[in-house]
Amino acid sequence: MDRPRVLVIDDQEEIRNLLAEALTQWGYQAATAATGAQAIELVQGQLFDAAFLDIRMPEMDGLELLREIKRHDSAVAVVMMTGYPTISTAVEALKEGAYDYLAKPLILEELHHLMSRVMERRFLRREVSSLRSRLGEQLVVNELVGISPQMERIKEIIGKVAATDSPVLIEGESGTGKELVAAAIHRLSARSKGPFIPVNCSAIPADLLESEFFGHVRGAFSGAVADALGLFRSANGGTIFLDEVAELPPALQVKLLRVLQDQEIRPVGSTKTYPVDARVIAATNRRLEEAVKDGSLRQDLFYRLNVVRIEIPPLRERKGDSPGLVAHFLRQFNQRFGRDVKGITPEALSALMAYDFPGNVRELANLLERAYALGARGEVTLADLPALSARSQTAPQLRELPTLAQAERDLILRALQLHGNDKDQAAKALGVSRRTIYRRLKEYGLV
Repeated sequence: MDRPRVLVIDDQEEIRNLLAEALTQWGYQAATAATGAQAIELVQGQLFDAAFLDIRMPEMDGLELLREIKRHDSAVAVVMMTGYPTISTAVEALKEGAYDYLAKPLILEELHHLMSRVMERRFLRREVSSLRSRLGEQLVVNELVGISPQMERIKEIIGKVAATDSPVLIEGESGTGKELVAAAIHRLSARSKGPFIPVNCSAIPADLLESEFFGHVRGAFSGAVADALGLFRSANGGTIFLDEVAELPPALQVKLLRVLQDQEIRPVGSTKTYPVDARVIAATNRRLEEAVKDGSLRQDLFYRLNVVRIEIPPLRERKGDSPGLVAHFLRQFNQRFGRDVKGITPEALSALMAYDFPGNVRELANLLERAYALGARGEVTLADLPALSARSQTAPQLRELPTLAQAERDLILRALQLHGNDKDQAAKALGVSRRTIYRRLKEYGLV
């Protein structure tokens, strides 16, 4: 049974014991911490629904600890406690994300009612999350997970650029979350009630690109039995997200440039043009300056797209975000699989932190989802993460050879890492076609 988990953080043992006993009697699972360091260690490895936190703590100030808890897991409802209440401290705590602020001595009956409200809020949040999932909505900016300075800066830029209609260029390796950033910009903009149309430019066959982008009229080509709007007109009033934009062939780049300049499109086979009002957000896992130099991207299109640039660092460069991402995915998968996985063991978390994740956040999510699919319960252990468990073994023996599929996957990911995620260069180095690389990545769940 999914019993809500509550963390009590206070340097006074009698208060910790009193609250833990009361919470247990009310049907909650209680854990305690006497210091900020103990509390952070618990939050990194376990999921909590709520926390009671004393403001005056040894070694780490309660408000500072509140910020750290919210950074690691923003879903925790934190109730601040103090024997020396002041209005300024209460205001500061609420500004930092505290759910409530209580003065000591605590009244257990009031606490009981407070916990009921916290749990009602928790239930409503789950319902909203479930509804979003069913509707296919993307995460908004305050749900983008990350405590690193790089992610904080990205959130700041998203907040600013969402208020404009300027084109945005998002750069980052595969699996870093470029589509989530684009969706967050859309959801925070004045276009949020309009459609958000994501397009993977490298996944559309070359002979269908113009028709897919700009639509066609009936009879324009063999198989065109009816008029088609195309992706740009479908995104009218909203946002179109062009992922892997550097993979577009030169002829279509010219037409895309014309759309950006004139804000109108002409369907294939038509003599008529149509106005289109869609914000363009483009993304790439390559450095576009290099694509311009080697001639695969038009310079004038690059300038049109590169009005505001957002660079998403790979997960290996922001490993401090990993515990928060783990908590985020555990909550998602608990809901999807109907489980009550309470956290991750220190050994498993250490293995995650030591791994470079060439597939980035998407690979981390897939790794955890695989653990659920294979039956993880209680806590995710290193045994639930066999790919990392094998890596943690020192001096592997010949009998521990990877399977052919695992070796192929590692070789492709290593080639992509060496060539800056340039699929053409990686394919050339491996002696295979670019389409083979893309097909394999799709099989691995990395595109």
